[in-house]
Amino acid sequence: MMASESGMGSDHRVAEAVADLDDDGRPKRVGTEWTACALVITAVIGAGVLSLAWSLAQFGWIGVLALIIFGIITLYTSNLLAECYRCPITAKRNYTYMQAAKANLGGKMYMACGLAQYSLLIGLTIGYTITAAISMVAIHKSNCFHKKGHEASCEVSHIPYMIGMGVFEIVVSQIPDIGEMWWLSVMATITSFGYASIGAALAFSAVISGHGKRTGLTGVEIGPGITAAQKMWRMFRAIGDMMLCSSYSAILIEIQDTLKSSASEIQVMKKVNIISVSTTTLFYLICACFGYAAFGNNAHGNMLTGFGFYEPFWLIDLANIFIVMHLVGAYQVVAQPVFGAVESEMKRRCPRSKFVNAEYPIRIGKKNFNLISINLWRLTWRSIFVVVVTVLAMALPYFNEVLALLGAISYWPLTVYFPVNMYIVQKKIDRWTSRWVGLQSLNFVCLLVALAAACGSMEGFAEALRSS
Repeated sequence: MMASESGMGSDHRVAEAVADLDDDGRPKRVGTEWTACALVITAVIGAGVLSLAWSLAQFGWIGVLALIIFGIITLYTSNLLAECYRCPITAKRNYTYMQAAKANLGGKMYMACGLAQYSLLIGLTIGYTITAAISMVAIHKSNCFHKKGHEASCEVSHIPYMIGMGVFEIVVSQIPDIGEMWWLSVMATITSFGYASIGAALAFSAVISGHGKRTGLTGVEIGPGITAAQKMWRMFRAIGDMMLCSSYSAILIEIQDTLKSSASEIQVMKKVNIISVSTTTLFYLICACFGYAAFGNNAHGNMLTGFGFYEPFWLIDLANIFIVMHLVGAYQVVAQPVFGAVESEMKRRCPRSKFVNAEYPIRIGKKNFNLISINLWRLTWRSIFVVVVTVLAMALPYFNEVLALLGAISYWPLTVYFPVNMYIVQKKIDRWTSRWVGLQSLNFVCLLVALAAACGSMEGFAEALRSS
């Protein structure tokens, strides 16, 4: 009898353990459309939103149309990519963007996708480190200007702040994976809306108080201060900024893999795409239009750190604190896929290594502190990654140029090329049919635009180096 009860208890525990697993044997996913939206918005509404007033100034009011077009393209291709999460025949999951590329396009495209994806993600961590340091310096300058006047010399080095950001990120990077950081994403989403709202509100107040500057249908005018060639390069660079603000495909599959298992996973992700892209595009339009109306053709590259506003100084400080808080979370959202790829490969190569695989829960007294555990390989590798990113950020302190280059080199391959071609393969769309021609035409046009943006950003780097 006791043996029977023991067997029943064992069977019950096994059943409970199986119930805690998804259909692929991994721990049950618990993400919802709202947690996925938080992750997307955290990644998309970066500090790049603050450069959109400058971008609009290069185009003029017709730049509004460009922002809307990029939003529509991103939504369309993101829905194509969401279709590639599972194999339509076997229903096997693709856990990462690279796996989706390999399953649909083969080994060579798998490597090309990895190069594009991880170059972007690493580049974003560099950009976020630069931006966080700029915002911390802006807080120092804002307080200094308030005390000593707007003409005071309040210069301070960015380097100590970059180092501080790096040290903090080493600690936060010990969160094991993206599924365990929803709370950080929620915080980052709230603060991103916070600083963007403050920027838009300050710009709006400047406009309604009659202090708005001159704007135009075609933006910055060619004249004594700017040549036709310079205007063209700046317009191309502005396209890069807009591209970066519209792109999140590099982490879409990873975010989709956090959703609860259901028959409607793809539809849930498409709903996430609609909510996220609609929200961010509307927000971009508000910030860009109010910023351009306030500063006109002389809009700053970052309207909260370029000191288009000096007062109220405490509100400027609050906005920049929000930027830093958001970037702490955004850094992790874009870095976690890089961490996960390297760590998965190491576990595959060294399955018996305690250094690579052993987890050591943090203990407080006699109980385990279960929020985090230490893994020696994770601690070592992620710390080295953050140090290298911080050093590179110190060497590239050019906000607008870094944003434009990242947008230019990532938007076409990750947001357009791979989603379009994976979708064509998965849906078995024949060559030269009307749908195939339409998809490849979109692909080709976006390639030309991306090349122009890349040229503009490289020229921007050259100009920044000449003037530094």
